[in-house]
Formats: sequence, C-alpha cells, structure tokens
Amino acid sequence: MSPATGGAVNTVFELNGRNVTAEHAPGDVLLTWLRRQGLVSVKFASEEGETGCDTVLIDGVPQNAGLILVGTLKGRQVTTLEGIQTPEMKRLQQTFIEEGALQCGYCTPGMLLAGYALLQQENRPTEAEIREALSAVTCRCTGYVKPVRAVLDFLATKDTKGHKDE
Repeated sequence: MSPATGGAVNTVFELNGRNVTAEHAPGDVLLTWLRRQGLVSVKFASEEGETGCDTVLIDGVPQNAGLILVGTLKGRQVTTLEGIQTPEMKRLQQTFIEEGALQCGYCTPGMLLAGYALLQQENRPTEAEIREALSAVTCRCTGYVKPVRAVLDFLATKDTKGHKDE
C-alpha cells in the first residue's frame, strides 16, 4: 500500500528542526519515507535493522529508521545527518576524515550520528563507551579502530583548540 493508493494517513512530527506532515501508508517505515524525501544519509542495508546504516536520532537517541513506523512519530523529533550543521558535528566529520575513519562511506552517516549522540549524552566518554556506541553500526571496512580513534581525537582536541561547542 502506498499513499497513492488512497490509504494514506498523515503524521506530524519534527524533521531536522522543522515541523512536517508526513503523508504515508499505515505500514510505511521511516527509512523509506526519508529516502522519498531525498535524505540520502539514511541507508538501506537490512530489513531487520541489524546494520545501523539506517541510523537516525529520534528525540536525540540513535534508532534504526527501517524499524520505525512513520505513524508512531507523532510529536517526536527526528534528526538525520543532514539536519545537524553544528560546529561540533563539522569537527567530528573532520576528525573522521583526518583519521581515515571512512572507506566505502556507506556506514559513515550512522557512525557519525552514533558518535554525535554519545557526545551529547556524555561529556567525556571512555574508549569502551565510544566503541560500544559505534558498534551499533556495522562496518566491514574499518574494523572500528579508526572511527573510535576519530572520536578520541575529537575529545582530545575539544578544549585544546579553543572549541567550546557545548
């Protein structure tokens, strides 16, 4: 069933800082709806949500967009990588580049969102906490060493370069 077949419903929620009315079929998942909106940072890799490449933030918490029904989002805040244009995110992206923490790039948006969400929750997460947060996103290219190191480098330069993003 698709909205074009006449079974459409509307759900109002916040997407990347602006209120939207999502027209969708009752069984539509967020991943499919976001891709139709042109938000390409959210990737499809598994119908079971086991890869994390479809990570978005819902009310600030990393979630798998492929497992969330659009109709359950009424009044919620949904954030994709495209919706975070903060200096902190830009620096986190830069540390990923400098560390070579991305190779094919397919999982990178999910990794960045997982790392960003952790940094919003914990001012100084431990390496184990970083590794746990990033492990929610499957990456076969990097082996997680470089992404973890990128977040650690972000933390190491957080105050030494005069960045006060929080």
